[in-house]
Amino acid sequence: MSQPGTATAVVPGQRRDHPDGPVRRGFPPPAGWLPALTRRRWAVAAALAAIGGLALLVRSWRIDLFGFNSDEVVYAGQAASLAGNPGYTDLFPVFRAHPMLFQAVLSPLLRSGEVGMGGRWFVAVIGVLTVLAVYPLGARLYGRRVGLLAALLLAVMPYHVIVTRQILLDGPMVLLSTLTLYCLVRYVQRQELAWYLATAGMLGLTMLAKETSVVLAGSVYAFLALTPRVRRPVRATLLVLPALAVVFAAHPVSQALAGGSNSGRNYLVWQLFRRPNHPMSFYLETVPAALGVLLLVAAAGGLWWARRRNGWRETLLLSWIAVPVVFFELWPVKGFQYLLPVAVPVALLGARALLLVPVPARLRWPGRGGTARPVPARAGRALRLAAVALVVSTLAASSWDAVSHQGRSTFLAGSGGVPGGREAGRWITAHTPEGSVILTLGPSMSNIVRFYSRRQSYGLSVSPNPLHRNPSYVPLNNPDGWLRNNNLHYVVWDSFSARRSPFFADRLMTLVRRYHGRVVHTEYVGTADASGRVTPVPVVVVYEVRP
Repeated sequence: MSQPGTATAVVPGQRRDHPDGPVRRGFPPPAGWLPALTRRRWAVAAALAAIGGLALLVRSWRIDLFGFNSDEVVYAGQAASLAGNPGYTDLFPVFRAHPMLFQAVLSPLLRSGEVGMGGRWFVAVIGVLTVLAVYPLGARLYGRRVGLLAALLLAVMPYHVIVTRQILLDGPMVLLSTLTLYCLVRYVQRQELAWYLATAGMLGLTMLAKETSVVLAGSVYAFLALTPRVRRPVRATLLVLPALAVVFAAHPVSQALAGGSNSGRNYLVWQLFRRPNHPMSFYLETVPAALGVLLLVAAAGGLWWARRRNGWRETLLLSWIAVPVVFFELWPVKGFQYLLPVAVPVALLGARALLLVPVPARLRWPGRGGTARPVPARAGRALRLAAVALVVSTLAASSWDAVSHQGRSTFLAGSGGVPGGREAGRWITAHTPEGSVILTLGPSMSNIVRFYSRRQSYGLSVSPNPLHRNPSYVPLNNPDGWLRNNNLHYVVWDSFSARRSPFFADRLMTLVRRYHGRVVHTEYVGTADASGRVTPVPVVVVYEVRP
């Protein structure tokens, strides 16, 4: 029954069998509601500004400490070639791998000169926009407080911070996937065809940022299949699927018009048949710590504690997590950044648990004879505040440690820049003749050397079998003959590739000795030993060789 002086109304476009039920509105509005609403909006805006400033700080702090890693130089080189930058057009083909949405947006910044840190700053800003986009998503799902806390958690989450400090496709892809999730939530709440179409269009853009995000279509399907209370119009689905296909078709159509169809097909074949690059336990060993162990515990604990009240919201967020996790766990190729789309739903579930899971009304206190005593409301609020402070502070400490490190002699692809690579490449530019050709241990360092030195380079470990190599890489079938004929002039050894490929590291050093290799330059990283004393460790060594 409605209270006297009130009426029940349904929001326009929202059905009475909507998952949340009809929305009740009171008439007339309470006195003083407009000033209170204005104050609340200003408070939210101030909080978002502070969170955005914190997110930008941790993503930009010492962002130029290390040069680009292999994936970064590929995407930056693609963007520079797309812009017609003469320093990169001959070294980095435009159609190399992945769709070109991000590279096309980035390319106006890279039209001339050496590609600097502008690309990383661009991705850092995209990371901040993702943090801000989490607020309206969280507010739609659970309210303003959860939206603000989820944005704060993502702002300092090491996983999102590390990836959005690099020129990688995953940061822009997660911004678009967050907007896709928001459109889907709006569709569930409003049951309007426009939001259904918007979800399909945003998912298409997400796939144009990185094609592996097609797995999120599986998340959408799983959610709709598991939530019978959400309307699933067949006719509308027949409309949105072509809309999704039309948006994503920009990638193959642009490749075909530019004559790059063969490159796209070759890359797809290589991805389907390439060998595993990490064990099955890779994600379990690396991703939980990057997401935050306490945050994962809070999210899982909240789901269990409120299991009787879980509904379509939790089904949606868990579908957004489960499908990518299962797919990439089964997929042989694994990368540190591949699971980044799960960061947003994990932050939302963690914020929900920290703010909405009820504190027990009565607890058995020690020394009270086992009698249950009521928990004061003030103590419950203090407990929530302490839990929030603990989770946020541990995430912030991990992120700050990740962005403030001085150097390291180990490297995980996707986790940051490569120490010594930029400096070695610039040394080669300044101290070697134009037209010099470089032999590196692997294709990753070959990309870095080519990018920073503007010299042609080849990777020794590139397989001559087309099924076992990236189609963009050119193998040297007879490196010994190239050296004997003086077609290779310098050899670059690096500790990161040597650790992954000891066989080829030994072979490279055999060639160095055979062709009178002489060390002409070395890059070091300071590493602390057991006693805490920092000692220099060589990470990149340049040899001059001659027949």
